[in-house]
Amino acid sequence: MQSLKTYRRITVKIGSALLVDRATGLKRDWLASLADDIAVLAQGGAEILVVSSGAIALGRTILGLGKRALKLEESQAAAAVGQIALAGAWSDALGRGSLKSGQILLTLGDTEERRRYLNARATISTLLKMKAVPVINENDTVATSEIRYGDNDRLAARVATMMGADLLVLLSDIDGLYTAPPARDPGAKFIPVVDRITPDIEAMAGAAASELSRGGMRTKLDAGKIATAAGTAMIITSGTRLSPLMAIERGERATFFRPSSNPVKGYKTWIAGQLEPAGRLTVDAGAIGALLSGKSLLPAGVKLVSGNFSRGDTVAILSPEGREIARGLVAYDAADAVRIAGLKTAEIETVLGYEARSAMVHRDDLVVSHSGDQVRAGDQVRAGDQVRAGDQVSSGG
Repeated sequence: MQSLKTYRRITVKIGSALLVDRATGLKRDWLASLADDIAVLAQGGAEILVVSSGAIALGRTILGLGKRALKLEESQAAAAVGQIALAGAWSDALGRGSLKSGQILLTLGDTEERRRYLNARATISTLLKMKAVPVINENDTVATSEIRYGDNDRLAARVATMMGADLLVLLSDIDGLYTAPPARDPGAKFIPVVDRITPDIEAMAGAAASELSRGGMRTKLDAGKIATAAGTAMIITSGTRLSPLMAIERGERATFFRPSSNPVKGYKTWIAGQLEPAGRLTVDAGAIGALLSGKSLLPAGVKLVSGNFSRGDTVAILSPEGREIARGLVAYDAADAVRIAGLKTAEIETVLGYEARSAMVHRDDLVVSHSGDQVRAGDQVRAGDQVRAGDQVSSGG
């Protein structure tokens, strides 16, 4: 694992449980130590982006809401109170190291819709040019269960790839990846380096360990797939100790995920990182071979159309076994895709009544997964569930 000081741009994600104590509120000493770490890296020439959880957890502490489950509107009210307190705390902590900061609140649409994605990227880029540390969080005051990221691990990965970060650091309550959840399996072995996130690696993930967090090792591996596919390395390490970034520098335990040797770049980074595909196209073996050789997806190779999507939406392309092979921008609405699935190109015009595109997904708008052996983060549509065109695709929570 390289020294953090060798990276040009680093995104650091902080979980709620690290920042907020359920009884006393914000952990100011810990935040101050992290801010000191950021100042050291910034002085060395690195640009640091922070993805900070904790708004709801802090807000519910300030409002005295206790540990009970909150209704959506109560969570959003807690976020409103917590966000302003959290932004002030970050400003104060970073300011002691002579660093300026700016708050960015994102919803899912800000990174999934191309125009808003570019706007968010431009705003964050400008902050970095002005030598300010962007402090980014999901906008819990307006995000609903239908549109939210659901965890800040994937949000951090999306931000890291959007901004071309060299490294994503996920600070957690666990010091890295193990062969099984160590809290349940005392014999679990620590894994220091992951070359590629395979289904075997994914099988090692457990569920969320804290009620303050919506994430767990599963979402961290989902984040890793987004990040590494775009050429961003990732580290998972414990954030429970003071000065957690300098702890990495000292060689304390952490799992390093190598970036892809053939990363997706530019426009296709946006396609590959889409968290919520609008639908799925299940294809045959011949189509899989064509995709892996760099060709477009033709209607003849499509065997099943699932979801409610419009032309230009992102769809996941699956093997017959349900594994994601690729992701791309579809050239047809769902209703027409259903009508032409399985047809040869010469038959499309007769069925639709107009001259149409020969490709269901053109190769210029398509990103192939790593050897087709992994399902990307954010998929919420169940593989193999056939639905009629117009049926709603579940977006998850």
